[in-house]
This record gives sequence, C-alpha cells and structure tokens, in this order.
Amino acid sequence: MLSVSPRASRLITAERLRRPLDVARPPARPDLFLPAILTSQLMVVLDTTIVNVALPHIERSLRFSPTGLSWVLNAYVLAFGGLLLLGARAGDLRGRRQVFLAGIALFSVSSLLGGLAVSSTLLLAARALQGVGAALVAPSALALLTAAFPEGPQRTRAIGLFTTVSAGGGAVGLVAGGLLTEWLSWRWVMFVNVPIGVAVWLAGRSAIAETPRRTGRFDLAGAATSTLGVAGIVLGLVEAGSVGWTRPITLGSFAVGLVLIFVFVRIEGRVDEPILPLSLLTNPTRTTANIARGFVYAGMYGTFFFLSQFLQDVRSYSPLRSGVAFLPIPVLIFLASQLTSRFLSRRIRPKALMVSGIAVAAISLALDSRLQPGSSYLSVLGPLVLTGLGMGVAFVSLTSASLAGVQPAEAGAASGLVNVFQQVGAALGLAALVTIFGSSTGHAHLVGGAAASVHAHVVLVRGLDDAFAAAAGFALVSLLAVLLGVRTPQPRPAASARPVPALAVDSSARAEEADPTLDAA
Repeated sequence: MLSVSPRASRLITAERLRRPLDVARPPARPDLFLPAILTSQLMVVLDTTIVNVALPHIERSLRFSPTGLSWVLNAYVLAFGGLLLLGARAGDLRGRRQVFLAGIALFSVSSLLGGLAVSSTLLLAARALQGVGAALVAPSALALLTAAFPEGPQRTRAIGLFTTVSAGGGAVGLVAGGLLTEWLSWRWVMFVNVPIGVAVWLAGRSAIAETPRRTGRFDLAGAATSTLGVAGIVLGLVEAGSVGWTRPITLGSFAVGLVLIFVFVRIEGRVDEPILPLSLLTNPTRTTANIARGFVYAGMYGTFFFLSQFLQDVRSYSPLRSGVAFLPIPVLIFLASQLTSRFLSRRIRPKALMVSGIAVAAISLALDSRLQPGSSYLSVLGPLVLTGLGMGVAFVSLTSASLAGVQPAEAGAASGLVNVFQQVGAALGLAALVTIFGSSTGHAHLVGGAAASVHAHVVLVRGLDDAFAAAAGFALVSLLAVLLGVRTPQPRPAASARPVPALAVDSSARAEEADPTLDAA
C-alpha cells in the first residue's frame, strides 16, 4: 500500500482546496432570495444587543447576580464568534443551503426556549444555542450571496447591503429591544425571532439552490480549544470584577484559557484542513485591520451595555424611550457606510479612512466618560452621533483591508476571521469593562440595580465613567495599531488575479447570468 507523508498530504489538500468550486445555480426564487439572506444576517447580528435594554428586567425576573448578568450577552457572542470558522467549514462540506437552513432552525428553536426560560441557567443555555445557530447561518448566508451574483455592480451592491446590515444591526437591536420590553415583556426579545426565523426558513427553502460539496474533515479540536480558550479568559475577567484578581477561580480561568489558546495554535499548524489557516495571519495589514476591528468593537459593545443602564437606572428612562434614544446610531452607520463605500473610498486612501473613523469613535467614548448623574440626553446624543459616523467609516475600510489580497481558497476563512475578531473582541471588551466597573464601584452598586439615592447614583455614574474611559482606551489602541501596522498604499493584485470583493467567500463562484434579485428586492 502506497504511503503518503504528512507534508505531502497537506500539499495535496491545499491544492485541492485551491480548485474553484462548481458554479452554484442562480436562486430559484429571485424575489425571495435577497430578503431571506439580509433578514437572516440582521437577525443574528441584532441578537448581540437586543437584550441590552431588557437586562434590568431580566435581572429582576430570573434573579441574576450583577456580574452574571453580562453572561446573557457573552454566552451568545462567545458561541457565535468561537464557532464561526467551523460554521464556514460546515457549509463547504455539507452544502451551504443545508447548513443555512439548519442554523435558522436551531436559532429559532433556541429563541423559543430562551423566551420560556424560568431560570438564569436555562436562559444562558438558550443564548449559547442561539450563538451556535448564528455561527452556522452567518458564513453560509455570505457565501450564498456572493455565489448568486456575478462579479460587478450587482455583487458590489448586494455586498454593500449585507455590510450595512452587519454594521447597523447591533444598534437596531437596542431600539427593537426597547420597543418589545416596553410594549410586551423582556421575553419577547427572544420570542420575536421565532416568527421571523420561520419566515426566513420557508423563504430560504424555496429560494436558495444547494451548493456543491467538498470532501474533508471537520477541525473539531480546533473549534473546541479556540472557543473554550476564549471563554476561559472571559470568565477570568468577569470573576476578577466580582471576587478579585487573586482568587483561585480567577487565576485558574486565565490559566486554562491561555493554555487552550496555545493548544489551538499548535493544532492549526499541524492539521491538514484547519479552520484557521495560519497563513492568513502573516500579512501585516490584514492582521492589523482585524486586531483594530476587535479593539474598536470591544469599546463600542461595552458602550451599548453601559449606556443603556445609565439611561434606565440613572435617568429613569422607560425601555421604549431608552431604545429610541439609540436610534441615531443605526441611521448614521447606514449613511456613513454608504458614503464611504460609494464616494470616500474612491478619493481617500484606506488608511486615512480607518484612522479618521477610529479617531471619531474614540472621541465619542471619551465624551461618554464625562457623564454626570444630572446629564441630559443632549450630553448623550453628541457621542451617539459620533459613534455612528465613526463606526460607519471605520468598518467599511477595515473590512476591505482585512480581505485584500486573500486567495480564493482561503476567502471563506478570511471572511470568518473578520467576524471572529469582532465577536471575540466584543466578549473580551465587555468582560474587561465589567471588571473595571466593579472595581470602581467597590462592588456595592452594580449595573442593573435600580439606584435609590443620590449617593448611589453618584457611585454608579463614577463606575460608568471609568468604564467609558477604558473603552476609549481600547479605541486608542486600535488607532495606534492602524498607524503602525497598516501599510499604504496597499499592494495591487496581479493582472491575472481577480481581486476578492469585500466580504466575498468564493470569488470564483458566480452565477451563469445576471440575476434580477436586487431589482426584485
């Protein structure tokens, strides 16, 4: 029997993965395809923040501890971010239509279970299952979108809509969470996904054509060690804010998390088909853009969490009023991202756009750190406007840099890596900010508790200001990384190689003819 060395096996595998996939069929129902894809992406992104405004109600209803409350957000974000690369691989092996529909079904069922939860443990389990479903949906949706449209204006427009939904969905979640909590109850921030999920599943089943499948294996060891490693670090940060930095559970969580991350890197360097090809990390501009994205999102995600508590616990806003207060963010993200992709990117260098967008975001966070118990909404509105403008400009340019020059065979993993840095950055950033908040307030008055006195308000706002200042620090780290690590001008692709579109998964996959889907949408 002929034996093959491990190195030869890896070379054979790499060569096989470089071969373009067969062309996927155009959508069976063009009028339903794009709405189904965009709605699915909005649903999974929106759920990173839709529970924010409902957190005080969830805390009282299910008797969460103050530090445990942050896990309502982190359970979802960790499962989502940690399993994204495995979800992309599942679409390659099992067919993206099948994986997309399975993810929508899991997301919908777990949302129903979360709405029915009678304890904090059941809600956290449901949120984690939501994250698993989202990790299956997001990469498959993006791959299906790019395969359905030929390269050119149609694909560019479709990807622009997808990017806008991805960037603004988190802020839309804050508004939707406020409306549902005020008019119905906090449980409807979970229940609302069920009818939407059923509609998307039915539309996807009739509108989406199956894609060709590859042969290969799942890198389950890599997925498990990466997800559990990040979870260990997040747990250590949360516990540090609750019981202190020197307690055994804090030190043990950090140790286990770091060891698992080290094991993950070793696994990815040895397996034939890793979920994260380490070659994607060798390009300085690409890696810097991903790191910068993670730090920016760490600060922004924490802002959503803490600012919603300020509006409700200090300013006594209702959930509805609190949710509507965030409306400037999605509106300005949409306007800024469209302006950047259609006009500014043609006239201004990518690095300049990154620097300006991140700088504006850092200013907004610094202004948030000056809030007082008596601060009016006008004191909040200015930072919200700057946040929307900064995120809209920064994320478009950062995404383009994260995917520039990626080989078609690695485009799926590279696209997944963009989302991984965003989701993991959000989880780690929130955990760190909760720790800073707890240390600043002396654990006496924590987020989610309704303050009953002026002194309690002062203590609470002091902790919030410290958290916002730390979030501004994250943005400054991101800005420094871009200034030092992003090379400009970026190298142009060779004439024989077609550039990989922003967020594209399989640049070689294209529809056989122009599709009227965009016009129908």
